[in-house]
Amino acid sequence: MISRRKEKYPVSPSLMQYLHHFGRRADIPVVYDDLLRFTASMPYENPSGQETLWLTVAYEPSVMAELQPKLTRLYAMLKIGGDLSRTEHLAVERVDFGDFGNSRPFRIRIINRFNGNTDHYYVKYADASRIYGLELEHLLSPFRINYLVRENTLIEEHIAGIPGDNFIGTYLEREDVNKVRIAKEFVKFAERCYLRLLGDMRAVNYVVDITPDFEEVQYRVRPIDFDQQCYEKRLEVYRPHLFPDNKPVDDLVREHLNVPTIVQYRQEERSQTARRIQAESRRYTALLSTMRKTPIAPQDHVEQLATELDAYHECKDFTGAASMADLVVRHLQRLLAGEIRD
Repeated sequence: MISRRKEKYPVSPSLMQYLHHFGRRADIPVVYDDLLRFTASMPYENPSGQETLWLTVAYEPSVMAELQPKLTRLYAMLKIGGDLSRTEHLAVERVDFGDFGNSRPFRIRIINRFNGNTDHYYVKYADASRIYGLELEHLLSPFRINYLVRENTLIEEHIAGIPGDNFIGTYLEREDVNKVRIAKEFVKFAERCYLRLLGDMRAVNYVVDITPDFEEVQYRVRPIDFDQQCYEKRLEVYRPHLFPDNKPVDDLVREHLNVPTIVQYRQEERSQTARRIQAESRRYTALLSTMRKTPIAPQDHVEQLATELDAYHECKDFTGAASMADLVVRHLQRLLAGEIRD
């Protein structure tokens, strides 16, 4: 359904200028290449004892001595504005490497030596299409995204939640879950992805945040992988419910929501997106202007996706689009102004 590995696109000068202007570029240590210097690895097991796709890596003592202050400084810059006087009690407890997907991330586990509390953040290769995905999520979704960039190093805050595949496998059939609320949130999540053409939302690429409310439990679905932001050429890749591992959720939606209710929730999400664009119009315009100057997908992907969007919208507005940014803008404009369709 999608390419196994996508091409990496460097951060262009215009994108770096945008990041600097909006506080995303920072004088952070450039450590991605240094983190690749590990000398040993072993599969990481989750708290249930199951192996994951992550590898826990080890470094020579001299290399780790170099990395330790850089990694704690990165955490300080991401979380507390770089005040190193607040980090003397912090240490790197573990480094995990994900040799999968597109971004080949490192997951850094930070421990507070006073109380044993831990937190995570990620170090990734700074890929332009991923950064555009992060920015569009920040601007067009209900959630804020915390990340910083310098040269080829991208650091991201951990997005807390239950991984989608885990949620589907262990939570979906529990008697104490509110299936109607889960179905509602997945409808809204899928609509957000489709509106801004965020692809590859398989169950491993999003998390479900469960929050107790004063009467009921709230569920929020958040993407954690932004590598496939308007990259793939097939329109179906941008529709989460079409992925086989999301079928249990799609079945839940069909079982518990009727068509008028689904249309209502989709319209709610479109209305909120329109308001967010209006509220962030200056930044949104600057981002799309930068996207138009930066190739983030092969040209044949742009052309085929334009053809499929023309077929979906029953028009010729997408043919001849010069970039994925043009497709995102035209797609958003049509969806936000038109009627809900299947």
